[in-house]
Amino acid sequence: MKLHKPRSHKRGRIEIIPMIDVMFFLLATFMLASLSMQNLNSLAVNLPQGKAPAMQVKTPVTLTVTGKGDIYLDKTPVTLESLGVVLKPLLQGTNATVIVAADEVAPQGAVVKAMLQAREAGAEHFLIAVKRGG
Repeated sequence: MKLHKPRSHKRGRIEIIPMIDVMFFLLATFMLASLSMQNLNSLAVNLPQGKAPAMQVKTPVTLTVTGKGDIYLDKTPVTLESLGVVLKPLLQGTNATVIVAADEVAPQGAVVKAMLQAREAGAEHFLIAVKRGG
């Protein structure tokens, strides 16, 4: 009569399904964390809708004109007269590109005057910010 051991030795297995679940969880976590780190230096305004390709600018300078006609450079309030003085040092490393984020009901004259002041300060290219929509 042959006696069997009470516990038989089974060969160990590596379960890969839980490891895949953990990897997808980490991937989603890092993607959401990196998206929350993006910083657009402008105030919240009601942008008009339009179709535009995504832009590829490293450190854009944002010129915001609110519905009341107030002017901001990267969330810093400026006047039309001081716009050129404040903007000139900001345009050094950004390839002289300015993003214009004007409210839908902003006075057109205020937007044009701000863009002209920015042009005198050395801005070469203007990008108009729009809300993605249908």
